Amino acid sequence: MKLIQLMVIMFTMSFTLVSCAQQKEQGPILHTPLENSFDLQPVVEGLNIPWGMAFLPDGSLLVTEKEGNLIHVKNNSKTIIKGVPEVYLRGQGGLLDIALHPNYKDNGWIYLTYALADGQGSGGNTALMRAKIDNNTLVSHELLYKATPNTTKGVHFGSRITFDNDGYLYFSIGDRGDHDLNPQDLSRDGGKIYRLHDDGQIPVDNPFFNTSDAKKAVYSYGHRNPQGMIKHPETGAIWTHEHGPKGGDEINIIKKGKNYGWPIITYGINYSGTPITDVTEMEGMEQPLYYWVPSIAPSGMAFVTSSVYPQWKGSLLVGSLSFQYLERLEIKDNKVVSREKLLVDIGRVRNVVQGPDGYIYVAIEGTGIVKLVPKK
Repeated sequence: MKLIQLMVIMFTMSFTLVSCAQQKEQGPILHTPLENSFDLQPVVEGLNIPWGMAFLPDGSLLVTEKEGNLIHVKNNSKTIIKGVPEVYLRGQGGLLDIALHPNYKDNGWIYLTYALADGQGSGGNTALMRAKIDNNTLVSHELLYKATPNTTKGVHFGSRITFDNDGYLYFSIGDRGDHDLNPQDLSRDGGKIYRLHDDGQIPVDNPFFNTSDAKKAVYSYGHRNPQGMIKHPETGAIWTHEHGPKGGDEINIIKKGKNYGWPIITYGINYSGTPITDVTEMEGMEQPLYYWVPSIAPSGMAFVTSSVYPQWKGSLLVGSLSFQYLERLEIKDNKVVSREKLLVDIGRVRNVVQGPDGYIYVAIEGTGIVKLVPKK
């Protein structure tokens, strides 16, 4: 009995050491300003789970709600856009992100990601489509990509959309809850960042275009659940953040063909407290630019370039679902040097964007969209 007890104690100690090693906090301490330097101006009220935001050339706003609504907001008036495809509404799945074509003024294309039940197997998976708006109705639908196979798991659909400086379209799909299968297998969808031409064609210079059995649209892999994606305003690089498990949310700069490690390397542990792996670094796998311990459950991200907030220029804004605030990260030489908590206890922050007017707009679950207006 004593030998068994000793073995249990030794196992527990080693387990604790591994867990603590993985859960070590890194980077600057998050601080909260004594008072807000801005007021919150309501833009859209009465939304349940606002997910994506896109500003039209006239300054009006398109908002997606996860349950399947596409809403046009103009002059404080809401119009439901008809013709939105039926979504697979389950767990984290539904109507997700929205983005305009870089030449929207000329071609009118709008891009949407959503959970779709079409295809093999029961359940659904993440899809990308484009369409146009005519008379408050989505028309000219084109399905550009549909992940396979379907699954009834209600987690980790991703999904964000952005364009780079060359007009390529990037979008994310989470690992769909199958982390042992999808993220590291190039023949399977899920746990990937994808790159397409604007019409859905796959670029021949994609990193795995000529790899046998690989999904040709994949640009990077080894991701868990990226729910933030944006083009860096100066370098043009694609930046993402993704949910870790318990601890280990990450910010990554996406590079062609690179493996971001999930679940072989991670700074997180299982929600039960057990370790996923004791490895946080491995040759051939990318390290995050930054990781959060504890997890903040990041969603939405925006770089501040506006002169409306001169003291924030160059900062990265990230919403927190779990702690219900907006975080501002100051970054120098690709390192986070300070962190600031904004909008304390505002609710689950789902998205944040900088509008064409230079103001910051924040989507909050159960509330709607608010604009951050600096105090005079």
